[in-house]
Amino acid sequence: MEYIDLHVHSSASDGSLAPEEVVDLAKNAGLSAFALTDHDTVDGVKAALSHAKETGGIEVIPGIELSCYYGKREIHILGLFVDYENRDFLDELLKLKRAREDRNEKMVLNFVNAGIPLTIEELKHGNPGSVITRAHFARVLVEKGICKNKQEAFDKYLGIHCPFYLAKPQVTPEHVLGLIRQANGTAILAHPYSYRFSKSEVETLLDTLIPLGLRGMECYYSTYDAGQTQELRHIAAEKKLLVSGGSDFHGAVKPDISIGTGRGNLCIPRTLLTAIEQYRSGGKNRIGVQIIPQSPPPLFPPLQWHSYAWESGSFCYYQTLRLPYHLPHREPRRRIRL
Repeated sequence: MEYIDLHVHSSASDGSLAPEEVVDLAKNAGLSAFALTDHDTVDGVKAALSHAKETGGIEVIPGIELSCYYGKREIHILGLFVDYENRDFLDELLKLKRAREDRNEKMVLNFVNAGIPLTIEELKHGNPGSVITRAHFARVLVEKGICKNKQEAFDKYLGIHCPFYLAKPQVTPEHVLGLIRQANGTAILAHPYSYRFSKSEVETLLDTLIPLGLRGMECYYSTYDAGQTQELRHIAAEKKLLVSGGSDFHGAVKPDISIGTGRGNLCIPRTLLTAIEQYRSGGKNRIGVQIIPQSPPPLFPPLQWHSYAWESGSFCYYQTLRLPYHLPHREPRRRIRL
């Protein structure tokens, strides 16, 4: 089975590795494809695509991660297969970048006024085109010995309600989803349980975003256990959403997260990407599980049967069931050693 990672960052935003280095790392990790999804920018996509073409053996999906606000909560939406050369799309991203730069300059000034010297040059760390995030501030605070680690930097200085935190410009989900649609991308809600939402709150969020153009949800993620992944896949199936998955790899910025495998518990099958590609090509399988039509039992002719596979530890679990999930009939689960 081939594996992928649809949520990866490079030095074009707040990752530590250049786009070309990310390509090499993904290839060496045995992935067949990954999506470069830097924050608010597609500046690294062209270099990644070019290097992947030169080296071969790895597919790069042009992507982006955009931030917006749902009420007072910041959420992230991934755009997969975006047209990274679309002029109107790039112009809108430039506006977002300028707004972020204004915020960063104000945060730097607040640190300086408090007797903590910081500069924009230190934050960019030799990458003048990079999109600065709070992770850059955390890195510099650790390097200067002000904080022991990045978690302390967020807890004391950079987290919401901390003294040096400044909210991003209030971008709406309508705007972000419109941008992704403008670039002919497929919109995916990133790490839905990272916003401290309950299951019902995630469902309410999806009911708000789907009419605006959301097409999928990130159900596989580095910090999720098998139960959370399973629960999110069930929600995706009920909402008829595509399933995606990614590590949120940042390199040295998040040293405990490896590309493709997260904290060692992540395993994202290529079939998820195939389903997204089928949907984009006009297929009608917009559903949150891998769908393999089978011949239904004569007792239930109107229903379609589906095969559902997932990994846990050293085993792959395989089960055939019929949707919707509350119907009782299903075949016994089979366990296959990997």
